Amino acid sequence: MASTSTDIVSSSSSSTSPQRYDVFLSFYGDDTRYHFSDHLHDALQRKGLFVFRDVEKLERGKYISDELPKAIQQSKCGIAVISKKYASSKWCLDELAEMVKCPGLRVFPIFYHVNPSDIREVRETFAEAFDGHEKDPKVDIQMMSKWRAALREVSNMSGWHLRNDSDRYESNVIKEICNSISDGLRTSNFSFVSEEFVGIKPRVEEIMALLSIELDEVRFLGIWGMGGIGKTTLSKAIYEEVSHKFDASCFIEETRSLSLVDLQKHLISHILKEREINICNPSKVIRSRLRTQKIFIILDDVDGEKLEALAKRHDWFGQGSRIIITSRDQHLLREYVDKIYEVKVLNDAEALKLFSLKAFKKPHPEKKFEQLSKEIVNYADGLPLALNVFGKLSRSRELNALQSVRDLLRENPIAEILDRLKISYHGLENSQQNLFLDIACFFNGAFKQLIIYKLEALGCYPNINLNVLVEKSLITISKFGKLQMHDLLQKMGQKIVHDESTELGKRSRLWHEEDVIRVLKNDSGTDAVRGIVLKLPLQKKERIDVEAFSKMKNLKMLKISGTDLHNTNLEWHGNPSNFMSNELCIMEFWGYPFKSLLENFQSDNLVVLKMPGSCIEKLWVGRKSFKKLKHIDLSDSQNLIETPDLSGVPNLETLKLADCTNLSKVHPSIGCLRQLKELSLDRCKQLKCHPVEICLENLEILNPSDCSRLDKIPDSVGNMTSLRDLILNRTAIIELSLSFMMLSSLETLRIYCWLGTNLREYQIWLNFLVFGILAWKIVLRFKYCRSFHWD
Repeated sequence: MASTSTDIVSSSSSSTSPQRYDVFLSFYGDDTRYHFSDHLHDALQRKGLFVFRDVEKLERGKYISDELPKAIQQSKCGIAVISKKYASSKWCLDELAEMVKCPGLRVFPIFYHVNPSDIREVRETFAEAFDGHEKDPKVDIQMMSKWRAALREVSNMSGWHLRNDSDRYESNVIKEICNSISDGLRTSNFSFVSEEFVGIKPRVEEIMALLSIELDEVRFLGIWGMGGIGKTTLSKAIYEEVSHKFDASCFIEETRSLSLVDLQKHLISHILKEREINICNPSKVIRSRLRTQKIFIILDDVDGEKLEALAKRHDWFGQGSRIIITSRDQHLLREYVDKIYEVKVLNDAEALKLFSLKAFKKPHPEKKFEQLSKEIVNYADGLPLALNVFGKLSRSRELNALQSVRDLLRENPIAEILDRLKISYHGLENSQQNLFLDIACFFNGAFKQLIIYKLEALGCYPNINLNVLVEKSLITISKFGKLQMHDLLQKMGQKIVHDESTELGKRSRLWHEEDVIRVLKNDSGTDAVRGIVLKLPLQKKERIDVEAFSKMKNLKMLKISGTDLHNTNLEWHGNPSNFMSNELCIMEFWGYPFKSLLENFQSDNLVVLKMPGSCIEKLWVGRKSFKKLKHIDLSDSQNLIETPDLSGVPNLETLKLADCTNLSKVHPSIGCLRQLKELSLDRCKQLKCHPVEICLENLEILNPSDCSRLDKIPDSVGNMTSLRDLILNRTAIIELSLSFMMLSSLETLRIYCWLGTNLREYQIWLNFLVFGILAWKIVLRFKYCRSFHWD
């Protein structure tokens, strides 16, 4: 009987065919039962073929039973081992006659130490056997004629001839026979590339190219992709395609429920074909006994500890062996495999075809179902697991019922899908789980470079953990740096948060407008709330009492954002900064409606303070201490008159004050910000000058463009050895001091002037050449300059 793993792989083909057996094996017991035929039977089984061998306990001399013709008819091919005494058995002759006449059955003869011409002409031992049958009163002329015809037909068939004078070993002949039988059965029986398995065939071809099974070397291949993407189905297709080309093969799946020892014994029993495994040290057996064979093994979704014991090294397996490991964890695969194949989601055409086959049993939906089908398929986003489930759910539905299916899927993801997807989530560490949920609820679709500092502030360790999520197939990062999460993975993450509690105020993250407003209006927030995102404008006018924030002791992120900041439909009762948690790391409050932060707002953990379009006149009065604060954005705060004392913010890295049209003064403390990297002052039209002394050695970007009253940059700018971009477009500056020659890191200098018409362009370029600074990649755009010169 075939191995369990082979039964799994072959199940799809057997379900569509009345054939139960791959091979019917006919032989004369006294001649070959205990050597050649037994070895052949064992080798065929090791190829994963289901072999029928007649029952040995039946009394010799009896005629063929009723069961044997049925077994022959249910077989895909027949092998007749014709030995010297084969024709002396009426049983064997009846089997042969039945095989020859069976329609569609392929017969492979093996001439075991006999000459095909002796069979054809009924000579030697065959003549003696028929002489004996003629004397048997139970044998009539019709039977004799049938037997002779069968022998004559088989003798003319192409087969294998083993002779005493041959220099070939029987083991090599058996191997050749098994390969030929397997190849013959494979030519018309690759069920996994049938129409039902959409998109499998091209992916199988790509993996076959990576396997290179023609090369005589040991090769490990990883198949990587998110849950439900079809790794198991694809690996089964590969197994069915190539397992017959190896000495032994094994497919191991559902490994999470099995112990390490059970997995090891399972592997050994299937490779060595030993029914009872009673081994004290299975690891030693794997390392020592499998290295002599050319082996094909698929380990489906095996974790690192089990993989270490099952297939750690190439030299555990014989030359030509191939080991395939499927996993959602790319980092794990990198430790073991030579190459990794990434399984991609189905494209739109493949996805629609798969859904239609499951839902309507045809490759394309009828016209009336087409639009609805596309909407459901779009929700699955190319994930085969989802398409299969959605297709089955939509089977035999009428138009209105299919509409209900679509609406249901939008609101409630199917538990069967989410449970499969959650496997990867549960394998994450706590900080990685928090990062996954933050992306699912807040940051999906954001650009990594723009939010990395926010994720750092939230304690998610993004520089490490983003790679972990990518390796575990939970997110992707596009070539442009955009964080992307499959729609169903995002739904899964959001449902994990939803399932934390039936009470909104006891969930860790709130991002739906109705949920946020309900919690704030009902003052139902608790210390479970970790993050809030509210997008403006609201659908209807709401009045919020800011004291609602006082119960959220662990609130780390508050983001209130929108495009139309002057039409928010949101009315605040009190100043929310008076009730903010001391755990607050990120405060983004677009259109902040108050003149300043209150004096008692003091968050030791604040990293991001972003208030574009605010009504702030002065951010705070006097010196305040925010030692962790790195990013301040007050852009478009048109009431802002001057920047606050920043000496208590020593780690500030970005200060954005663009479009603060009434800003006329920058506090001198800005010159002490040793960590400042970006200072944006563009379109601050009332700003007349920078502080006299600036010593910002880490500043990379300085942008006072469109500051039309700014007529000078202080000489100390030469100390900014990290300055990369200096943007002086449309300012009143007419002189650049020689200290600019000290800017060794400067890449871009933008100067766009409107003031007059008297520019000595050649003299300026000559100065650049003299000072050897052409490597600046300088962009000089002068128009109508009245005067411009070096000191």
